Amino acid sequence: MKFNFMGRRKLWFIISLAIIAVGVISLATQGLNFGIDFTGGTRMHLNLPGGFTVEELRGVLGEIQAQDAAGRTVTLDGSFIQPVLGADGPEVIVRTVPLSEDERVEVLTAIEDHWPQFTGDDLLNLENVGPVVGGELIRNALWALVIASAALIAYISYRFQFKFAMAALAALLFDAFVLITAFSLFQVEMNSPFVAVVLTIIGYSINDTIVVFDRIRENLKATPSDKLLEQTVNTSLNQTLVRSLSTSFTTLLVVGSLLFLGGETIRPFSLPLFIGIFSGTYSSIFVASPVWLTWRQQQVPRRPGR
Repeated sequence: MKFNFMGRRKLWFIISLAIIAVGVISLATQGLNFGIDFTGGTRMHLNLPGGFTVEELRGVLGEIQAQDAAGRTVTLDGSFIQPVLGADGPEVIVRTVPLSEDERVEVLTAIEDHWPQFTGDDLLNLENVGPVVGGELIRNALWALVIASAALIAYISYRFQFKFAMAALAALLFDAFVLITAFSLFQVEMNSPFVAVVLTIIGYSINDTIVVFDRIRENLKATPSDKLLEQTVNTSLNQTLVRSLSTSFTTLLVVGSLLFLGGETIRPFSLPLFIGIFSGTYSSIFVASPVWLTWRQQQVPRRPGR
């Protein structure tokens, strides 16, 4: 079965613009839910006598409420929990939203109730910490994104043409914005793994887009007529469709396993990665190619009287 992707490209543009509009509205009304990696918080280094599991500790913290940096009441089950190996056995580092003195006492009391052997000596460290993701790191990440985009434009312009490069860049920016939209819309807590995921998805998406563009370029050599541009792009997309969907499906199987079975610790990384794979597949088919085709057709010289 052959799909007429380009015959419906106005529909793809409308859908893409609708997603962008939803993102803009959500960002304007709700903003982003920055986690403690961005806002800072309270860091506790604990020894829990008798052993523990991350789920067990998360359940204890989930019974406690505190005020986050934005003044909202939250439960502490979303805190960062990192088991570590100490000198005397397993220990744990817990990083929460900034806690007041009363809230710290409440946390330690709940831990004492669950682990009766817990004493003051088992509280190895307790301190307020600043943001892990500071302004300098964010600026460096943005600079890395700008440099990577410039290199991408230069390379694709050299290997293909400038129009291909700009269409690919449009798809990448769309992918990044979809991730931000999803996190804003559902108020998912945003922490440091988000920066790494954005760069990962950009690499994944551009690979899929280049495969499609390479097939378009090869088919243009066989059918160079501008009158058949839409047909050529449709043929190219249909030829690479199975490959694109199969690659995305197998990747989603792995990432989905991490998301649904990997636990809370790696969810801040696996969730945006899962969303980004969907977005990357969509943008390579329904954003990059339609943008290139529309731009190319606008520059095709028209005969007089047409």
